Amino acid sequence: MSEDKVIVYSTSTCPFCDMAKTYLRENNIEYVDYDVAADRSKAKEMIIKSGQKGVPVLEIKGRIVVGFRPEEIQKALNSAPVSRDSAINNVIFDPFDQ
Repeated sequence: MSEDKVIVYSTSTCPFCDMAKTYLRENNIEYVDYDVAADRSKAKEMIIKSGQKGVPVLEIKGRIVVGFRPEEIQKALNSAPVSRDSAINNVIFDPFDQ
């Protein structure tokens, strides 16, 4: 997987997931979408990476953005890649934002 590719962990019934994917498409940002309701291994991967069970979770250049947060998505896209070892320190999450 290319570092430049965005990963979206989502479900088919999540409106915030739809908004995140629409935002990415409208800004011509390539992404891979994993439906965590249908793929248990990707759900587990998402939880390990983010520490969260809620969706959407986006992985951008080693950074994790939880929820649909356009300003944080853009900030992650504009930043340098983060190593996997320090990725856990780059989780962007506001539990009251959703």
